[in-house]
Amino acid sequence: MGVIIAIIVFGLIVTVHEFGHFICAKLSGIKVLEFSVGMGPKLLQKKKGETKYSLRALPIGGYCAMEGEDSTNSDPRSFRNAKLWKRMIVLVAGAMMNFVLGFVALVIMVSVFEKNAPTTVVRDFAKIRNEDQSISYSSMSYETGLQIDDKFISIDGTKVFSDIDLVYIFDTLNPGEAHTVVVKRNGEKVTLENVVFENTENGSKYDFAIYGKKKNPLTVLKVSGDRFMTMSHVIGLSLKQLFTGNMKKDDVSGPVGVVSVISDTAEQSRNVSEAIENILYIMSLITINVGIFNLLPIPGLDGGRLLFCLIELVRRKPVKPEHEGYVHLAGMVLLFSLMIFATYNDIVRLVTGG
Repeated sequence: MGVIIAIIVFGLIVTVHEFGHFICAKLSGIKVLEFSVGMGPKLLQKKKGETKYSLRALPIGGYCAMEGEDSTNSDPRSFRNAKLWKRMIVLVAGAMMNFVLGFVALVIMVSVFEKNAPTTVVRDFAKIRNEDQSISYSSMSYETGLQIDDKFISIDGTKVFSDIDLVYIFDTLNPGEAHTVVVKRNGEKVTLENVVFENTENGSKYDFAIYGKKKNPLTVLKVSGDRFMTMSHVIGLSLKQLFTGNMKKDDVSGPVGVVSVISDTAEQSRNVSEAIENILYIMSLITINVGIFNLLPIPGLDGGRLLFCLIELVRRKPVKPEHEGYVHLAGMVLLFSLMIFATYNDIVRLVTGG
């Protein structure tokens, strides 16, 4: 069951991306030859008007094939004969739809599954009731400079956009360590040195509590937007590690790994409600990742094609289709090599249980 859910989620992410290209191409008057969900052998195909709609066997991608994408074409409705601004919108539309899907998933998650709208503002600190009934603080962060109503901006240089950032950061902290914390206090940015996060009574790193606002449309949108920024930031850091060689090869994952993660998330949840919440979280993370990755200026990706549009904008004339085609072909070879390597990693992990 988990695998079926995973394939549906992954298929939705791909379909939404390709639909962005498709609908913008149609609205721009560009001729769409085929809209396909999946890759490989055809399972179903139906032609409506000038466009074929296909469902293919391998749920690892999809495509929106337009007339004259990679060659000069006399058809006035071909992609290359469309106005430059229309082509740029079509290229960006896939990633934008991924971002919309991710944001919608976060809105549903916050509005349905959160009791309140969590913030990054300190509400209280850990306390101890003494024998004489007086109250003293067991919170080291309070003792080392943090105050109630401080809003976290960054911890040790890592920006804090949402409560999820705090979870990520605190997963790597050790009790008793000193940290540089930047907060917003009384409307001003304040830097606090040597802040220690530790509850001296139980040793926990979480020695403070944050506010939760009452949910309404505005607070739900605000929290969802903050979490969107968190995910984008984390994905950006991961991509930086990938391209600078700082990411371990065993951490690289492909479509098989993505399906496996979604499947495990669904199956390991304690109940249906938790499963839906976890799947929405994973789906939002993956679809934002797909959107950002596709906008990178890498040949073969939407971002690579967009780069050639920008070059055309500056040069006032397009790059020769055959020259651009060679560049995209080289990019696709590299991308498929990376996908094969990632898939190999995924299969090894599945077989070895790693």
